[in-house]
Amino acid sequence: MKFRKKKLPRFIQWMIDNYFITIFFACIGFVGVVSFYKLFIKKPTYVYAKVKVSQGLWWASTRKPSVWFVRNIKAGDVEKGLSGKPVSKIISFRYYSWWGSNDYEIYIIMKLKVSKMRNGKYNFKRSAIGVGSPVDFEFPRVQFSGTVIELSNKPINDTYITKTVVLTKKTGYPWEYDAIKIGDKYFDGKETVFRVTKKTSVDTENLTDDVFGNYPGGTEHKKYIVVQADIKVEKTKEGLIFGEEQLIMPGKTINISTSNFKFEGFKVAKVY
Repeated sequence: MKFRKKKLPRFIQWMIDNYFITIFFACIGFVGVVSFYKLFIKKPTYVYAKVKVSQGLWWASTRKPSVWFVRNIKAGDVEKGLSGKPVSKIISFRYYSWWGSNDYEIYIIMKLKVSKMRNGKYNFKRSAIGVGSPVDFEFPRVQFSGTVIELSNKPINDTYITKTVVLTKKTGYPWEYDAIKIGDKYFDGKETVFRVTKKTSVDTENLTDDVFGNYPGGTEHKKYIVVQADIKVEKTKEGLIFGEEQLIMPGKTINISTSNFKFEGFKVAKVY
């Protein structure tokens, strides 16, 4: 008795005859399933990063952000991806005048949506990130590049302590002493981190040269200025850090300004 070969359904037979097309659509389907899983089912992974605003590339030397940038960056701003879901959020930021100029060093604490790779690294917007890596952001009000200087899977909470710092300038001008006001302060975008509490001075004379460069051409009235202030710093194994990067210790020049005065040429005499 002969058995008749069962005829396959027409659709299955078509798939066998056109296996290249079948493989193509199978790949598309697989990609679609994976994308759907990542976008709507998989629980997102978040990390916290401290970013220094800059070009973010070692070979680029660009101007630091100016006051217009500070006006446009806001805590709570959210950057959204192609799916419309948040990929980064500004938690807080601090800014410090760059040696009395109109430019700033800006540091931003951010929450980033990432994926964890098999090697333990994190991937943010299709690029691996870590301390020292460049990153780019596009917020509704501002777009910028930066460099990651701290990365953590827990919220980053800066812990500062208040110290008293004594600043001195050997040959200050009388108008400099007059311009320094008790109570002058610097607000870094989050809190007051510097406040003048006391000032004193001693009159001195400075020798000047004549039109030919010979000494003495005359004398000029100067002041030895001493300023005492409260300063908020971070205590690290390297020492006391102000403004994320300034090491505060006797003998070092400090980069600080208030609303009324730029402390140019002042050195740290004591910290306690």
